[in-house]
Amino acid sequence: MSLRINDEAPNFKAQTTAGEIDFHEWIGDGWAILFSHPKDFTPVCTTELGYMAKLEPEFRKRNCKIIGLSVDPVDDHEKWAKDIEETQGAKVNYPLIGDSDLHVAKLYNMLPADEPGTSEGRTAATNATVRSVFIIGPDKKIKLMLTYPMTTGRNFDEILRVIDSMQLTLKHKVATPVNWKSGEDVIIVPAVSDDEAKTMFPAGWKALKPYLRLVKQPVQ
Repeated sequence: MSLRINDEAPNFKAQTTAGEIDFHEWIGDGWAILFSHPKDFTPVCTTELGYMAKLEPEFRKRNCKIIGLSVDPVDDHEKWAKDIEETQGAKVNYPLIGDSDLHVAKLYNMLPADEPGTSEGRTAATNATVRSVFIIGPDKKIKLMLTYPMTTGRNFDEILRVIDSMQLTLKHKVATPVNWKSGEDVIIVPAVSDDEAKTMFPAGWKALKPYLRLVKQPVQ
């Protein structure tokens, strides 16, 4: 089954480096990021997991949990975590899901539903499509999906930026323009009339076009 933005994130139970979890229960009433990896002990993913360990406090400030997934057993994750800490200078304190039966990878449409076998004997190349990022909202709906090639490290600063945008635009009737960063001007959504905007944004705005109205970012 294919997944789209605003679909409910498939729920699952799985073993992780932090014990067994029920995914929806683990998310709770906040946000979550699920990011997957083709195989343990791979070079690009090692750098990514280390960088996410450094960013975790920033996500926590935004009421957002992070969880990794790799198509390998939990025992391997624990060994890999030691390499990550040694080479990247950051300890992985967030959970890593063991998916040796490929269940979660299939559930999230990263591998075909009829893919045979387990993680045993599989290579990073055969798992190349298990390299995605899912942002999931408090309503358990998928808000963003990204899939990267194995040779390109993901930009997790961008994921942090997207979380800022989503949380802002969920609270206020605004959208964020290209390359927006927190603190910069935002766009008043077209569904808000000028009369409504006068009440919502009494300090005024800059109209480049009737449909393109820039305003200072509302206070969160």
